[in-house]
Amino acid sequence: MTISENVAAVLDHVITAENKSGHKTTVIGVTKYVDADKARELVEAGITHIAENRTELFLDKQEKVSDLPITWHLIGTLQRRKVKDVINHVDYFHALDSIKLAYEIDKRADHVIKCFLQVNVSGETSKHGFSPDELADVLPEISNLSKVKIVGLMTMAPIDASETELIEIFDKAKSLQVEIASQNLARIPCTELSMGMSQDYQQAILHGATFVRIGSKFFK
Repeated sequence: MTISENVAAVLDHVITAENKSGHKTTVIGVTKYVDADKARELVEAGITHIAENRTELFLDKQEKVSDLPITWHLIGTLQRRKVKDVINHVDYFHALDSIKLAYEIDKRADHVIKCFLQVNVSGETSKHGFSPDELADVLPEISNLSKVKIVGLMTMAPIDASETELIEIFDKAKSLQVEIASQNLARIPCTELSMGMSQDYQQAILHGATFVRIGSKFFK
């Protein structure tokens, strides 16, 4: 199938899930495994939110398709020493996983950066992010940073998660997002939920995802 055909199929599934869930979802095209020409094809097929997970690839890809109307997402772990190189080129950052990183972003940003707190809902030791239990202490401190806006939470389910496990993880993330939003903290609206990838985006939408990150489904 072509990229355009893949986009049409994915968006059809997204619309079906949106209709069942009752909310809209932004589809992000993850282009970390393809070159700039493929990324261009994806944008021209209608996916204008594009994500990369590494600073160097992000900046290179952005430069090569700078003529296109793209909203840029950085979704991978960001080392503090690289914040100054990339943060002002980012529209959304999906992996804010430490207080120290939040302070570095606040120091280096020349405008307010829309960030997702990465929360390790599944408890996997291999994953970065705050544990749910840490959030009560973390949020008040982050709310004092003038250049960091927490628009939502981001989480990832294990690649081999069962249907039951997926639902448990997604529902827990949704509950945390709603709880945080209800606190009305400064600079922490937390109205969004970034979760779900190529293998589980439909389930994620049904359980509250407002941003889904899809890569391989577009390029298979």
